[in-house]
Amino acid sequence: MGLMAAGKRPKRDNWLYSTFPISVAIGPLGTMVQLYLIALNGQALGTIYGGLASAIYNGISIPAALFWGFTIDRLHKQRALIALGYALTAIALVSFFFDRSTDGTIARYSVVSFVSLASATPLNLLIMETEQKSRWAGAFAKLSMVSSVGNVVGLLVSSVWTDLLPKQLVLLFVPMGALAVTSSALAIVLIREPPYVFEREIVARRRPSFFNRLLANPIFFVVIPTLSDFRRVFRGLRSSLTRSVPLFYISTILFYLSSGLFNTSFVPAMHLFSIPDGEVFAVILVGMVVQTIAFQFGGDFVGSRSLIATSIQGLMLRGWSYLGIGVAALFLVGPLFVVPALILYPLAGGVAFAIYYTSANTMMFTTVQSKSAGAALGVYSAVVGIAAMGGSFASGFISVYLGYYTTFIFAGILLFVGVGVVGRIPKPTSPDEGVLQ
Repeated sequence: MGLMAAGKRPKRDNWLYSTFPISVAIGPLGTMVQLYLIALNGQALGTIYGGLASAIYNGISIPAALFWGFTIDRLHKQRALIALGYALTAIALVSFFFDRSTDGTIARYSVVSFVSLASATPLNLLIMETEQKSRWAGAFAKLSMVSSVGNVVGLLVSSVWTDLLPKQLVLLFVPMGALAVTSSALAIVLIREPPYVFEREIVARRRPSFFNRLLANPIFFVVIPTLSDFRRVFRGLRSSLTRSVPLFYISTILFYLSSGLFNTSFVPAMHLFSIPDGEVFAVILVGMVVQTIAFQFGGDFVGSRSLIATSIQGLMLRGWSYLGIGVAALFLVGPLFVVPALILYPLAGGVAFAIYYTSANTMMFTTVQSKSAGAALGVYSAVVGIAAMGGSFASGFISVYLGYYTTFIFAGILLFVGVGVVGRIPKPTSPDEGVLQ
């Protein structure tokens, strides 16, 4: 499985580099939208609108994952969907420049959420259909690295751009759109449709593809979950023998709720404290660089320890970092806030995220290997999307009416609650016992 017919494989998997330009374009997008909404509406309204934009972005990703997933299962046209997704993203990005309204900005950001998911699953399937099985892990690692480096370059360019042209942030959407067009063209030229095709479900059955797919977007459906699926997952709380999975899901909800709260208000807080936009992009850039490096070592770190222990360590580090940023936001109301931001944000969004992501998704992987795997993954994706959406929506209002420090401290507290939940997951008495080993 996973072999292409002789002579059909793209040379040296060069098609992977078609993802680089689009990654450069998408990397700074969230930060740009938040800063632009503040520029349009002022600090308070801009923060609230930024939270609304992030909430809609996360909410749209739920039906988008369903739509594009079933589309690829039906059409089996990976190259066409990847190129289409990039082209539609390009149109949405350029359109930011022509409609400079709050409603238009939020609507276009939502469109990007929908169309960008068109390429997430096909990229994973394409690797599995064009590479030997023994090379899957390396190919997925290369895809992640190309995307990460692209995001870093995008943030670096945005940082320099806002330093040189501080009043022309919206103009940056035009070259971003051009980069997305470049990716679409490269996809058409470099990608060859494989003669053998896999269903999406195979992505969830292979750890490298599963991890890479969830890193692109943590929402991934194989089937549409029903109400009974949700009841079955959480009904296990009643018994000490079956509570591992529901406790894991609850901790996941707390993690993404906390992330939505923090990430939505972090950029507006830096803007409020008179940190220049170029330095705002620089803080996010440092976090992305640290995250990219941390993922290179995260697998070995988690692999040599208990999954529950590493999950707790990731949550604790992220929680303390959020609390530290919250305390700094309370006492350093000014440009000096950039100092703790540069130290603590990379710890939270880089090191802690890599540790938690690797351990939590390893536990999720073992869950989807069990009975009703599609339903389990569907429930997981739904609760992740809803939690992220809820956190983003609440973030703006909490920050405006109670203070940014309240948002950050509350986000940290949620992670400590998550530590308590993960700590209650029963530890297996043998390597082969239990779903969450």
